[in-house]
Amino acid sequence: MPYNSTEHLTKLRALMHDPQLKLDAYVVPSEDAHQSEYVHSSDKRRAFISGFTGSSGSAVITHSSANIFTDGRYFLQASKEIDENWTLMKVGLPGVPTVASFLSELPSGNRIGIDPTLISASEAERIKQLLIKNGSELVPVSENLIDKIWQDKPVLPTNPVVEHQAEFSGVSWQLKVQQIREELKKQSTTSLVIAALDQIAWLFNLRGSDIEFNPVFFSYALLTMEKTYLFIEKSKLTPNALKSICGVEILPYNEIFSVVKTLSASLAESNTKILADSTVSWALVDSLGEKNVITKVSPITMLKAVKNDVELNGMRQSHIRDGVAMAKFYAWLEHELIINGGHLKISECDAADKMREYREEQQHYRGLSFETISSAGPNSAVIHYGPVRGTDLKLDINQLYLNDSGGHYNDGSTDVTRTWHFGTPTDWEKECYTRVLQGHIAVDSVVFPEGTTGYSLDILARKALWQAGLDFRHGTGHGVGSVLNIHEGPFGISSRPASAEYGLYEGYVVTNEPGYYEDGNFGIRIENTCIITAVKTPNNFGGVKFLKLDPVTLCPIQSKLISSSLLNRDEINWINEYHKRVWDTLSPLLKDDTLAYNWLQRNTSRL
Repeated sequence: MPYNSTEHLTKLRALMHDPQLKLDAYVVPSEDAHQSEYVHSSDKRRAFISGFTGSSGSAVITHSSANIFTDGRYFLQASKEIDENWTLMKVGLPGVPTVASFLSELPSGNRIGIDPTLISASEAERIKQLLIKNGSELVPVSENLIDKIWQDKPVLPTNPVVEHQAEFSGVSWQLKVQQIREELKKQSTTSLVIAALDQIAWLFNLRGSDIEFNPVFFSYALLTMEKTYLFIEKSKLTPNALKSICGVEILPYNEIFSVVKTLSASLAESNTKILADSTVSWALVDSLGEKNVITKVSPITMLKAVKNDVELNGMRQSHIRDGVAMAKFYAWLEHELIINGGHLKISECDAADKMREYREEQQHYRGLSFETISSAGPNSAVIHYGPVRGTDLKLDINQLYLNDSGGHYNDGSTDVTRTWHFGTPTDWEKECYTRVLQGHIAVDSVVFPEGTTGYSLDILARKALWQAGLDFRHGTGHGVGSVLNIHEGPFGISSRPASAEYGLYEGYVVTNEPGYYEDGNFGIRIENTCIITAVKTPNNFGGVKFLKLDPVTLCPIQSKLISSSLLNRDEINWINEYHKRVWDTLSPLLKDDTLAYNWLQRNTSRL
């Protein structure tokens, strides 16, 4: 049932009328002060005001309208969650404005408010320049208006922060600091301010749990040529964690603003600049003084993206254990649905819980890497669907079932999607599934020169779908963190122009996940996590290294859903070789589980 937003909107608009503010519009982003994609419950302001719970999107409220802007992953979900007070802006469709263009088209002279801690300085500057053209103004509102009407707002967590040990991290924090200082010298800067939570966790080899499914913790960091600062409530650090970062100056979380103000004075005197990642907030850059700041992608972003040998081995090992968990889960699920009469009895939440139980049995398990998407029938068409017990569907053997799930282990993180049919699929379901699979195989098989962008590869995932007049409204792949955020940038495989900005390099970890969705009917997605590896080629044009995706996910692709007549010999060979790899790796680990062993044997048989 849609959320009732009337009372909240009335209170918000009353605050916008405040004589000291006189706001014509107010923007509520989905991000927190660290520009996190997934946020703690205390930062879910857009969900509070609108009812829309997706991870991406912004709300813009004027005195006469309320608007939700989101991308194709969330069109269906948002339409179900918002009430009649809201207009859904389906960003990416022809004629639909972005938030920035919508604001620029408001009447001339408008005052548009936003919390300056919740928007990056670079995005704020872009919007300001657009608004100047029609005489409007982006107004920083230091006291968040949503917080003022949110009576039972959750408090920030105080969860412990632990050491990410050397056997899993591979490189000490001291060496990372040294590498970053060398990068700063190349860019003629002497210091770096860090706000992105995954960057801070990676830098100091620490992990937390302040944001569900993301092993990060609320903090800031500041790196100069002489000192290293971590801004965090010291009580959160376990004794081992505190000992592991001996030499780092630890200050309270909120002192970042006063420290950078002091630093800005010395920067001005010495005529030097500080580097701030392009995600650092408008408020923080303002404290530094815009003239003292170089805003660009942090060197940490690129260093973190290239996994070291220890991290890569951990990724491989964690995916083997994850493969064991998945084999046990799908064997159990098939047996329950078909043999034990579980048809229309096992719910989406039941399946998600069981999947988690099998992962929990595995060595080094830390927790889920994101909320499990356990979706049956029409719910599988909701791209980022999250089942809720009591309203979740029962699994029907006559419908498709999509499961997108993953786990964090001490040595790696997993993200895998498989789509299954436990009865007899229709010819149309088989064709759609096969075309999705052809796109997956095309991306997996291509050999490309180092530095090729994900934008260039994306068309391969869509070609077979396009030939039938089909497509999907999400990216083909995203970077994966090493026991960090499951969505990691800055690169990706997507048709969005942003994917054309960053090339792909050896040591990156990326997903390959094309799909197809029919609203109210079914959804299909096939996803592997892959390591980008170097390949030997007969020639070496221009001395450039050539690369390909090497899948580390180990889970069968359901043969029942494949329409073999659509496949060529190379595609059939790819499926057989992949299944042989899955069988050879997992079968020795499942010999004591007859149900899972037999299931794996059936589902990895040759086409």
